[in-house]
Formats: sequence, structure tokens, C-alpha cells
Amino acid sequence: MSTFMIAGLQLNLVNNEDNFYRIHQQVVSAKKRFAQLDMVVLSELATFGAAPRFAQTMPGDAEQRYCQLALENNIYLVTGSLYQRIDDKVYNTCSVIDPNGEVICRYQKIYPFLPYESGISSGNEFTTFNIPGVGCFGISICYDMWFPETIRALCYQGAEVILHPTLTNTIDRDVELSICRASAATNQCYMVDVNGAGEMAVGKSIIVGPGGEVIHQAETNQELILFEVDFDYVRRVREQGWQGLGQPLKSFRDKQIEFPQYHEKLSASALSKLGPLQKPGSRILDSSEN
Repeated sequence: MSTFMIAGLQLNLVNNEDNFYRIHQQVVSAKKRFAQLDMVVLSELATFGAAPRFAQTMPGDAEQRYCQLALENNIYLVTGSLYQRIDDKVYNTCSVIDPNGEVICRYQKIYPFLPYESGISSGNEFTTFNIPGVGCFGISICYDMWFPETIRALCYQGAEVILHPTLTNTIDRDVELSICRASAATNQCYMVDVNGAGEMAVGKSIIVGPGGEVIHQAETNQELILFEVDFDYVRRVREQGWQGLGQPLKSFRDKQIEFPQYHEKLSASALSKLGPLQKPGSRILDSSEN
């Protein structure tokens, strides 16, 4: 099968509240309307919002509800993410569930949005999965994408489509759209970037093809984004270049140099002068200091 139908759900959800019933309605509606739908992708932390107090062990109740939802609708379901508790640590974790209602993989966000996503531990494994007869998918969450090495690592492992749930409600969303396009072009992959909307985030989800071309960019309201991944196309782009042009993955494979940032100590580099990773302080002087 060369093509695979995905729906990204950019939903108006409520922070610090159980949104599962809203998500359930939209998933059921999407499958009922589009019988050919193969996969649904949710936004980061869609179920409860950015609230670590909702962290659960996995398997757990929230994940199990998604397993049942995937089974009932015969789809692959990407949960966006949930906060996962393991002993005394909390991770930002995305689960991928198959049409049989089975969890086939979990990915723990490698780059929590520090210093703001405080108290969340970093994962340490890149996660890809194969759908037999279809292709290879990689998982990335929100801030991960700001580090080009993360998408390159997934493509190095064979990923042809990057599923990228995000939760952005800040002015840098436009920058993220550029990063999505650049990541797709430099790695010759699809980028499926699904943001939340409403109270939780600013929307503007984006789907990008392996030449960096925009397949669809959402506005700020709730939207079901249905599109078709063409695996023959992405493989042709990787072999011949987009529009017969650059072949960056082959050039990276055949590189003749070693990048210094990967074999030298970062503590000894110019980056050591940047100071600690912490929230910026106020620049307004107290009146008593004047």
C-alpha cells in the first residue's frame, strides 16, 4: 500500500480538565465521515492539558480509554501525549495504539520545554515504528523539533513520516512553522505537526511534504486535517531529490568530515559562556534600588 490516510485533530480543549469525551466525539465523527481513515493524531497533552498532577502509570486508565477508542474505530491512534509517572519521575509520553487496541510503542519527550516545563524528566530513546506494508514513522514532541539532531536521528532509523504533537500558545508559533518546513526539506520526510487550539494553544497546525512544501496549514480554530501520505512519493524524493534537485540524506550519509559538536565537550565550547538554563528574571528595578 503506497498511500495512508491520516487525520490531525486540532481541537478546542480545556486546560486542567479531562477532555477525553470531546476527543472521543471527534475521533468517532472523523471515522464515520471518512471510512478510509487509517490514523488519527492528537495534539500534545490534549487529554488533560499541561498539568503534571494528572500523571498516570502506563498502562493506565487514560491510555486504556484510547486503546478502546482505537479498537472500536479500527484506526491507529496517536495520543498526542500524557504525563506518565514512573516511580518519582514524570515524563511527557506519546503512545501509539494499533487498530487492535494494543499499544505498539511509547515515546518519552527528550527535550521538555525547560526552564518552563519544570519537573518533567527527559526521555533518552528515539522511537520509530513500522506499519507492515505501509512504511516507517517516527515520533517527536513539540520542543524536540527545535533540536535538528532529533529529526535527523529518527530519519537515520528509517522514519519517512514524523508525527509531531505540539502544544504551543506563544508568539514563536510562526517560527515553529518554519522549523517544520526546514525539518521536512533537510530530512526529506513528511512532518505532521498537530497543535491544540482554543484555551490551550494557538492552532496553526501544519502538514509538510518531503520537499518542504506546505500541504496544509490550519488557522486558529478547531479543524480536522485530513491528508494522504504517499510513501512512493517520499521514497522517490529521497532517491532522486525533490523536483530532481538536492539529495541531502545521501550527502549526509556520504559526508567526509566529523562535526566537531559531536565529539568535543560542549562545556569547553563557546556555549559554556551562555550561563545556566533558568527562567529570565525581571529587569524592572525595585523603587528602593533607585
